[in-house]
Amino acid sequence: MRQAAVCVWESVTTIHLHGVDFSGADNGGLHKIRIASRNAGGAVTVDRADRATLVRLILESSKSDATHIWRIDAPGGIPLQTLRAHGVAERWIDSARWAAESGSPRAWRTRLREVSREEPRRHTDADARTPMAPMNLRLFKQTWTLICEVLVPLHEQGISIAPMARTQSNATVCEGCPASVLHRLGWPARGYKGDGEPPKRVRALIARRLGEIGITIAPSLMQKVVEDTEGDLLDALILLMPPTQTVIPADGLVEGWVY
Repeated sequence: MRQAAVCVWESVTTIHLHGVDFSGADNGGLHKIRIASRNAGGAVTVDRADRATLVRLILESSKSDATHIWRIDAPGGIPLQTLRAHGVAERWIDSARWAAESGSPRAWRTRLREVSREEPRRHTDADARTPMAPMNLRLFKQTWTLICEVLVPLHEQGISIAPMARTQSNATVCEGCPASVLHRLGWPARGYKGDGEPPKRVRALIARRLGEIGITIAPSLMQKVVEDTEGDLLDALILLMPPTQTVIPADGLVEGWVY
């Protein structure tokens, strides 16, 4: 029987945090993925990457003496309801390998819809108030590519995937959701993406509040955040908030959990 797990993170002052705004685009997410990083001294930097580069950077971080947490904005697991409908063993690695068998996100979604057109949400989706189910039309590419092209290769290299496949690696990858963080803080969780002055003002408001709680954003970076109409840069920065400490229910060890 699966047991609940306790999530215990070290103090934010002793780790390097990385917030990743992810992309499931067909070109490997080329230059679309945004990585915001905050070192133990509090300095914040932002880089672009594709999925292959993201994997490489995580592997490199595991070889350092520091502790690194990589918090990625995409579903890292599949709902138990879906696994049961397809007769998949209720272990995260089995579910990941099953998804990978389809060969592509589109083929995977077709396979899902041949059995059911439902889009079940995970335990964590309800708990964290995430916007969409993992196989939603707007999200399924991110779900499949994160699991199959990032998490499985990292797992095979001994990287810790929280909470589903913990190891003693110096690098841990976990799921984050900017909207969930904003809900928890009581900040605007909508209205900050898009053209025009209203979204721009909301982006500026959220960025200023991040600065007030210790995520220092340089003026040059602040300007880029405010001008980024898609909100990708801001999403990555939001994920630099320290992950919450909580008890992970047994379902989360298979479906994944939003921190």
